[in-house]
Amino acid sequence: MSEVSNIIVRPLTSRIGAEICGVDLSQNLPQAIISEIRRVLLDYLVIFFREQDITPEQQIAFVSKFGKTDTYPFVKGLDDYPQITPVLKLPDETVNFGGIWHSDTVYLDKPPMGTVLYAKELPPMGGDTLFANQYQAYEDLSAPLRGFLKGLKAVNSATKGTAAATRSDRVADAGMGEDRVLEAIHPVVRTHPETGRKALYVNTGHTVRFDGMTEEESRPILEYLFQHQIKPEFCCRFIWTPGAVAFWDNRCAQHYPVNDYHGYKRLLHRITLKGEKPF
Repeated sequence: MSEVSNIIVRPLTSRIGAEICGVDLSQNLPQAIISEIRRVLLDYLVIFFREQDITPEQQIAFVSKFGKTDTYPFVKGLDDYPQITPVLKLPDETVNFGGIWHSDTVYLDKPPMGTVLYAKELPPMGGDTLFANQYQAYEDLSAPLRGFLKGLKAVNSATKGTAAATRSDRVADAGMGEDRVLEAIHPVVRTHPETGRKALYVNTGHTVRFDGMTEEESRPILEYLFQHQIKPEFCCRFIWTPGAVAFWDNRCAQHYPVNDYHGYKRLLHRITLKGEKPF
């Protein structure tokens, strides 16, 4: 029996998300297992592993099997592991980190290809994360609108107020300077470099306007796209449990951390993988 045959894949929905069972992420996984995990990730856009018990070194080792790890520009990583960003909300806080629909750091010239989160401390309930399939969001647009978007680019900014506000406490704690202007222009419709499929690549957290157009001119279409791309039929919802790991493809999926656990601490360890310039 092959090592791959021990893996069980359980889809969460018909369009996005799958749990992978039978894999221990604390181990030095063989290439056959890594290749199968990558295949499932490309098919389902976000994958989940339950009941993992991994050290920071083991999380870094696992993620490094899929590419080079990166650091987050606004929040300092752990002292001994700068690749690991603590995603933290304390009991006395009401704003959660990244608490809006977004793709990670699209204000960079080369946004991360993927993100891996490991649950360290969780509230007794709440704190789920939603994910949305941006292939499907693009494919379900009308042909005339797809034609209009073809060739368009959008300006994405780290200083868009809605997203910037969700990280202000962590930035202040780290003393890393929220006033830096990070901005990048990317295609509105992105071609996935591995699958060749097209995905909608704007998001309410960071996208400001279409390149060459004013915010006022851009707003009606962007607001429609922001609502369209998170329709329930494009989404799955992951309920975190202790030791759970989520790994998503930042090139074709968006996510939204639900902020419904005031009064409790929530801590996850995040690592991102370096990506390529979108085309």
